[in-house]
Amino acid sequence: MPPMGRGRSTERAKDFKGTIVRLLGYVGRHKIAVILACVFAVCSVVFNIVGPRVLGSVTTKLYEGLVATVQGTGSVDFEWIGMTLLGLLGLYLASSACNLVQGWLMTGVTQKICYRMRKEIAEKIAVIPMSYFNGHSKGDVLSRITNDVDTLGQSLNQSITQLITSVTQVVGVLVMMLSISLPLTGVTVLTLPVSVVIVLVMVHFSQKYFREQQRVLGTVNGIVEEDFAGQNVIQVFDRSERAVADFEVENDRLFVSGWRSQFLSGLMMPLMSLVGNMGYVGVVVVGAQLALVGQAAPGDIQSFIQYVRNFTQPIQQLANVSNTMQSMAAATERVFEFLAAPEESEPETPQLPARREGRVEFDHVRFGYVPGKTIIKDFSCVAEPGQTVAIVGPTGAGKTTLIKLLQRFWDVDAGSLRVDGIDVRDWDRSELRQEFAMVLQDTWLFNGTIRENIRYGRPDATDEEVEAAARAARCDHFIHTLAGGYDFVINEEGTNLSQGQRQLVTIARAVLADRPALILDEATSNVDTRTEELIQRAMDALMVGRTSFVIAHRLSTIRNADVILVLRDGDIVEKGTHEELLAKGGFYAELYNSQFAQ
Repeated sequence: MPPMGRGRSTERAKDFKGTIVRLLGYVGRHKIAVILACVFAVCSVVFNIVGPRVLGSVTTKLYEGLVATVQGTGSVDFEWIGMTLLGLLGLYLASSACNLVQGWLMTGVTQKICYRMRKEIAEKIAVIPMSYFNGHSKGDVLSRITNDVDTLGQSLNQSITQLITSVTQVVGVLVMMLSISLPLTGVTVLTLPVSVVIVLVMVHFSQKYFREQQRVLGTVNGIVEEDFAGQNVIQVFDRSERAVADFEVENDRLFVSGWRSQFLSGLMMPLMSLVGNMGYVGVVVVGAQLALVGQAAPGDIQSFIQYVRNFTQPIQQLANVSNTMQSMAAATERVFEFLAAPEESEPETPQLPARREGRVEFDHVRFGYVPGKTIIKDFSCVAEPGQTVAIVGPTGAGKTTLIKLLQRFWDVDAGSLRVDGIDVRDWDRSELRQEFAMVLQDTWLFNGTIRENIRYGRPDATDEEVEAAARAARCDHFIHTLAGGYDFVINEEGTNLSQGQRQLVTIARAVLADRPALILDEATSNVDTRTEELIQRAMDALMVGRTSFVIAHRLSTIRNADVILVLRDGDIVEKGTHEELLAKGGFYAELYNSQFAQ
């Protein structure tokens, strides 16, 4: 079965117009720069439009001078021609300068928009509920941050300037052509409806493939990210062929959607060129007839031929802009969909306790990840300040779920959960999580030194405090055996440390955090027996005066817990100390004795 988030074939209808309108809201924050860029773009086009008319006048002047020379009635005015050509050079230089300025302005605008979107996505990730990531792969989210934002930035830069310049050029060239010859303009304009029809048809058929291409690209990224992260498991279970096959299925879909979108968009330019060439031929034929009867000067014909090219070129550019905007809209919609995802709810007036003691109360808590499927049925428990509460039970009993509720990764469906007398739903979420230090079974270390990874628990800690925490967690010794000691660089996956060493570093991080309460979820499951004993001593010292929740499958590690809660199918079936539960000979005793059975 593919991981959740892969290969979803259904997708809600996209709102192209709404996406563009919302994107314009982002652009509007930089309206002064955009307006200036548009002004410079228009100036660049205007200078270019005037050029062919000036060059045509030079051709006419040269032609008339040569005729006069042959007839002996005059000569070529090379001085006028030279000055005019110098002026023409100045126009083209001014056009290039304006184009350079508008490019600089628009690049700044698009990069600022991309920066803002990436920042909003990063902020969004911090407030999105955990349920969102159950339905979306990490690769898909990563694709929205990287590929989709990059596509947006590149497309936006091209679209705005090309749209302005193309429209300006069409209008300006049309005015110049009308000033030269109405019949020739009529021949050229006849090609316009055909061009518009081609654009509309191509946009209609290719738009859905551009959307599909961006969506499947996110799925492919998710597969690649998962396969890289789980490469060891793939190799151990000899599933490399299956992994490649799964990738090829989605990669083929990406190929098909990409091929179709690019093929359809690629057809637009040749078809537009064909229409433009037909208009070019028509102008040459009609222009020759007008020249023969003296209704058009040679320079006018030359200018008009250039204007025909300048008239069809922006039409082709507009067709290209339509393709670019489709790709941009598809990418932007995915970004906006992520930004519009539901956020973790926060109270209007967050409450904080007068004193943080670490008292925790579960009061008839009921919870299920999926509506109608309850995991925690009726859970009640009070953890007094400084008390150690151990939670045991078979896999799927709801042990880790209780910890997620305590951290408010999820909210209870019924009942209440209070910390220091205040319902967790009335706490500020970040303040609540600062109440706890946590060590999980699945270690998480980032690419950086061991010192930096430990200091993650308290960024303002000194080097001496970091090293003291490492000694308390019994990892100081092995750190000194590494090249560089505390400055040893852990790679991205932490694979240059053993699993036990990684666990020790995360425990040192929790020691350094020095929070009022502790959550230990199988914290010693990945270390050997001797190291486990050393860590347990450190944990015993660390838990003094702190409320501690300990989840453990090795029941020998929780003998000293103040109270042990035995969970089964979401309910507490037994409660007491280690000795009391063993004396009862119930489910806990059965679990405990099974660990020593031969």
